[in-house]
Amino acid sequence: MARGIRLNGDRGLAWAALGIALLAGALVATALPAAALDWQPALAWREPWRWWSAAFVHWSARHLAVNVVGVAAVVAWGWVARVPARSALAWAAAWPVTHLALLAQPQLAHYGGLSGVLHAGVAIVAVRLLVRERGARCAIGAAVLGALALKVVLEAPWRGALPTVPPWDFAVAPLAHASGAAVGALLGAWAARPRRGRLASTR
Repeated sequence: MARGIRLNGDRGLAWAALGIALLAGALVATALPAAALDWQPALAWREPWRWWSAAFVHWSARHLAVNVVGVAAVVAWGWVARVPARSALAWAAAWPVTHLALLAQPQLAHYGGLSGVLHAGVAIVAVRLLVRERGARCAIGAAVLGALALKVVLEAPWRGALPTVPPWDFAVAPLAHASGAAVGALLGAWAARPRRGRLASTR
């Protein structure tokens, strides 16, 4: 039971800490060679740190700036929703799995950025609100989850990476968004399920 209390406590602190870690890693990576960190399917098993480090790589200052704003938004989303440490654990687990899913598209020879992991974070919080809340908060979770699903479908990840188009100065990988959203939803459902000990204590 003590373990359950730890995982279901803190209400946003662990979530914010993980967001700060992602941001710090991205900033540090600007001083490191991208080729040593980015996602490359040919090196996925030989150099498994790329499952994590790919999130830190950004292809331009604009790419980094967009994802810094994204981290702030996802951290605020989890903080306002007061997600417990269990949700942060789900987000941490979604981080490498999101990138491993890119093996389904081997023609994506290089990938870097936080967008896939951020999509996972949005999905985790939305699922928690949908499963554990009532009324307006539940409706918000359902609406965000629906909007996220619609975004993924409209991006058509099965077509491969999107070409560089203004105002972006980098190509977009819809599969990373799709895998992040799907993995986040699955792990978010795990994190949102009632704990046995908690159920027993309410009887």
